[in-house]
Amino acid sequence: MSFMTQLRDAWRERNTLVCVGLDPEPGRLPSGVANVLDFCKAIVDATAPYACVFKPQIAHFAAQRLEGELEELIAYIHKEHPSVPVILDAKRGDIGSTAKHYASEAFDRYGADAVTLNPYLGRDSIDPFLERADKGVILLCRTSNPGGGDFQALDCAGEPLYLRVAETIARQWNHHGNCALVTGATWPAELGQVRALVGDMPLLVPGIGAQGGDVAGVLSHGATADGTGLMISSSRGIIYASEGEDFAAAAGVAAKSLRDVINDHRQAAI
Repeated sequence: MSFMTQLRDAWRERNTLVCVGLDPEPGRLPSGVANVLDFCKAIVDATAPYACVFKPQIAHFAAQRLEGELEELIAYIHKEHPSVPVILDAKRGDIGSTAKHYASEAFDRYGADAVTLNPYLGRDSIDPFLERADKGVILLCRTSNPGGGDFQALDCAGEPLYLRVAETIARQWNHHGNCALVTGATWPAELGQVRALVGDMPLLVPGIGAQGGDVAGVLSHGATADGTGLMISSSRGIIYASEGEDFAAAAGVAAKSLRDVINDHRQAAI
């Protein structure tokens, strides 16, 4: 089953727009937890009922020499929670044979269902990913960080560059219907501009919680007509809801709470 089919099934059948980010920090394992893999598995099991997608961040594993554990984690999700697809948050971007190897890394080595990418090297840097029609290709557009506007907001023939990126991807790159865009919750009006350009294309929305993004603003500007179209991501707010022995249960409560807040806003908009 393709990433996009799994995602839309989760939106419709499981009634959730929550993306659970898996960003384990060195030195923050709760007492009694032996390793990062066990920590992440417990978080996954507790939050899976409320997640439309999981998003492990590759650097949080690689910096700790835990690439093998990342492979095991994604395999575990696929086995134990097969209805929840996995985005590898890698933000890769390169050309030629390097791009092909990055695509193989994400999809063949790690077994991810989708990957985040940087589009600023152009179409040929993304082609090896786009060719995998069953995989999700999630491209940076208007990111949530304060410095995102340094380049993304530059004037490009009368419109900001991030809108030119969104338009190009939607109209020229999305021939398999497997593209999505990263648009930060911290810029809800700009998120709305992107939505107006790209139609029902899915948007991955980081920046809720610790970065100050607002759920109501994201839904009002970014949801599609049927109240879906979004993967609203929270990492620290869920996986570190507690650092005690109850960490997994607390993560489940946090994920459920975010799902319910999102769904309340969705219902109010109907």
